[in-house]
Amino acid sequence: MLVHPWDEPRDDAEWQGWLATHDFGQLVVNGLPGEPPHVQPLHFAYDPGRGEAVTHLARPNPLWEALETDPQVVLSVVDDYVFVPGPWQAAPDGPAEHGTPTSFYAAVQLRCTAHVVDDPADKADLLTRQMGHFQPEGGSAPVAVGAEPYGRLLPGIRGIRLEVTGVRAKFKYAGKHTGAVRERIATRLADRDGPGDAAALAHLLRRGTD
Repeated sequence: MLVHPWDEPRDDAEWQGWLATHDFGQLVVNGLPGEPPHVQPLHFAYDPGRGEAVTHLARPNPLWEALETDPQVVLSVVDDYVFVPGPWQAAPDGPAEHGTPTSFYAAVQLRCTAHVVDDPADKADLLTRQMGHFQPEGGSAPVAVGAEPYGRLLPGIRGIRLEVTGVRAKFKYAGKHTGAVRERIATRLADRDGPGDAAALAHLLRRGTD
């Protein structure tokens, strides 16, 4: 992923804060020789204090052999994306039809070393961490080895701890443009008010004033 200086996060807190509320992505695992990569959509819980994300998948998933052969993976998350018509980006002193269409989006790519979790007690702990993230209000039985209802389901899954070894993050929201062009784009996003426009507008305004 190409990251221009004007699209870089201002600090780690920016991408970590965004990732805290964007917890569904794609795990990319190198394929075995002669095979394409595996791309697995999944929910995950990222813990900046531990520097890792945790998730789990069904034991019959076809990616396990490839993951164990090469545990260097990428967890990719993209959201808050919109299409920006060319005239919105035109220079103030040029014709509107000369503006360049583009996409706005936020993206975080975590390069990780994957650790497969098979011990039943460790899997229960991993699931408890995920439940604490996604369902902090509770309402479900505890996950414990040998306890109903989830204990009997533990053999059917394998956990994954994703130890983060590198981060690439990007917030592509007109960072290279002048204030006049950014103001025009902001107005157009507000007027259009389509899917994703409010989130994109918030990013544009926030990064323009930070």
